Amino acid sequence: MTQRTRESATTQGAAAGGLAQGWCALSSLHGRIESHIERALQAGHDLSVREFSVLNVLSQQHDGPGGHLRMHQVADSVVLSQSATTRLVTRLEERGLLARYLCPDDRRGIYTNVTPDGLRLLEEARPTHDTALREALGDAAQRPELAPLVTAVEALGTSA
Repeated sequence: MTQRTRESATTQGAAAGGLAQGWCALSSLHGRIESHIERALQAGHDLSVREFSVLNVLSQQHDGPGGHLRMHQVADSVVLSQSATTRLVTRLEERGLLARYLCPDDRRGIYTNVTPDGLRLLEEARPTHDTALREALGDAAQRPELAPLVTAVEALGTSA
């Protein structure tokens, strides 16, 4: 192995190590935030983070082209498998928070809407969610390895 090849391998190894370290920090931030929000939503509203996410995504549907989501689109939006999303939607439907119906244009498609009870619960839970998110970000900002990620998340929030 030549000196140049060794230097290149060392540089690539350092870059990969930095990338892995960055990924670990991002994963840690996500886990901390999700756990904090989960506890707050469960305690205050008997909702999981995923249930809140599904209600939130579906509450943003509208009439018109592309206004309703099919189950695979819901799954993509909340980063779950289709089968896990179907189970989650079924649980929320059994609680009276969601209702499913056939797509009028394509009888093979099934849409899911948030019921009035689901919208009410979502609006009651939103301040809890947002407060828990701010708390988790504030706690994470105190950790030097997470502070840059918190700054990035906060910047995304102001640009939206």
